[in-house]
Amino acid sequence: MKFPSKINKLQLFAAISLLLFQAAPAFSEEAKTPPSKADSAAKSSDNAKKNTSAKPVEKTKTSPSDPVVKVNGTVITRDEVDRASKIIAAQAGGGMNNGAAAKPSEDVVIDQIVSTELLYQAGEKLSIPDLDKQVAAKMAEGKARFPDDKAYNNALKAADLTPKTLEADVRKGIIINNLVSKEIVPKVTVTDEDTKKFYDENKDNLFKRPEQIRASHILCGVDPKATKADKEKAKVKAEKLLKEIKAGKNFAELAKSNSTCPSKEKGGDLGFFGKGQMVPAFESAAFALKPGEVSNVVETQFGYHIIKVTEKKAAGTVGYDEVKDKIQGYLKNIKVQKGVFEYISKLKDSAKIEKIAN
Repeated sequence: MKFPSKINKLQLFAAISLLLFQAAPAFSEEAKTPPSKADSAAKSSDNAKKNTSAKPVEKTKTSPSDPVVKVNGTVITRDEVDRASKIIAAQAGGGMNNGAAAKPSEDVVIDQIVSTELLYQAGEKLSIPDLDKQVAAKMAEGKARFPDDKAYNNALKAADLTPKTLEADVRKGIIINNLVSKEIVPKVTVTDEDTKKFYDENKDNLFKRPEQIRASHILCGVDPKATKADKEKAKVKAEKLLKEIKAGKNFAELAKSNSTCPSKEKGGDLGFFGKGQMVPAFESAAFALKPGEVSNVVETQFGYHIIKVTEKKAAGTVGYDEVKDKIQGYLKNIKVQKGVFEYISKLKDSAKIEKIAN
């Protein structure tokens, strides 16, 4: 079961954090099913034209520090527009290294920057006593996701960021999220009738669940470049462990002390999964087992596995009570996003937005 989603065009600065840190903003990306790309581009372009002055005359040379647009006196530079364009294209295309994503038009990018800047300016008027601590925590959390400083710095470079500009962007994201959580979220309500109606209308396309099993495994891992002797050694170890399991030793305890898979911390438990989520040899062996049964040694490209199935769920429809809370959150996200757009529209009505020809 997966709800439809779209990229929220207001998440410009939060998107930078998302690309580096996977940090979701207060107003979620889970929103309405997106219209066609042509419709989205047309609407964004119309909004941009409506809220900015005439298109500037192009010139052959530009400087990163050139002003492009002013939002209530705050200057947005060419560098910020170019960086935002790259981030938006990456969000749409699935990552900073995906060259297939189409570059958004400058009008679309500017409209998104203007929207974000207006939210930020409004958010600055609200107090956040622990703002510095939140920023520092988010920066530290993001950096910790990288194995070393080199990987972290490479990610910054790929997004045209420095630690200083990233910190400023993270700060803006926190301020905007605080604004949304205080000014918009409290006004949003989703009733039980709303969630039940959504469930009933989408039962056949969103809430069908394929057959699933819950399994644990013990992996005697083998490096892809391992020698034949090393592979044989791993296989012998797996066969020895299988004999111990058949003799009555505890599967989870043997997994904790012998498996090379991170799942060993949970006694080898992999949780529930359906077909198509595991490599073919593993899947074939696992789905052939009944709850409580243990497989023979199974070879995959990762090494040698011993699999134990602990539970099975037949294919069927997910019950309403099981997904009610998720539906409620999803519908609330839609209403919050709508509220954000309405809030920005009001901010634009009273804002001074000047597009600068250069």
